[in-house]
Amino acid sequence: MPDVGLDAVGSSRDSAPLLVVPDDGPPSNAASAEALAQLDDVALARANEYRLLAALLGRAPSQDLLGRIARITGDGTKLGRAHEALAEAARNTDADTLSREYFDLFIGVGRGEFLPYASYYLTGFLQERPLASIRDDMAAIGIVRAERSSEPEDHIAILCEVMAGLASREFDADLPTERRFFERHLKSWAPRFFADLETAASARFYRNVAMLGRLFLEIEAEGFAMLA
Repeated sequence: MPDVGLDAVGSSRDSAPLLVVPDDGPPSNAASAEALAQLDDVALARANEYRLLAALLGRAPSQDLLGRIARITGDGTKLGRAHEALAEAARNTDADTLSREYFDLFIGVGRGEFLPYASYYLTGFLQERPLASIRDDMAAIGIVRAERSSEPEDHIAILCEVMAGLASREFDADLPTERRFFERHLKSWAPRFFADLETAASARFYRNVAMLGRLFLEIEAEGFAMLA
């Protein structure tokens, strides 16, 4: 995956922390300089991509985050062009406009146009079996949802943040665990969510977010399939 200048965007406080490591949970690898030094550029790029998606899907972006997204560069690949389109969209909007768009799409009066939850996409209902499965797998990794987060663990932003922590080895888990979490909790429904969002009439900026998410998850699925 090419370097698209996402490091400063992905590390944004706009995207974290939705997760915490309990006091009695396994230690995080985040403070290990040796572990970080062993990560390759692809792993870091993947982690930053997930963090960017978590930041944009977890709440409406701040003006500061928009400014950093506007400086993202791409390349001639489909994903690179998606980065350029997102940067261009960021240059042509502002935080107030996106706050309204985010509200209409994901919050709404009563409910938003989209319900970005695994349970809903997999069963048609909220707070169903997929949520319990995600909680079990997060507990096995040694992480839980932060108390200040009001969203359940099957929200797309939380799942992206989990994947960011797995890709960056911030969480104490191996590659087979990372692959299993992706295939069980994102591959099964998130591509449909992004495809729906990409074609939504009320999505303007978020149409570009959806295209980026869809293309990135396609790459992730192909990469994990090669490990089978």
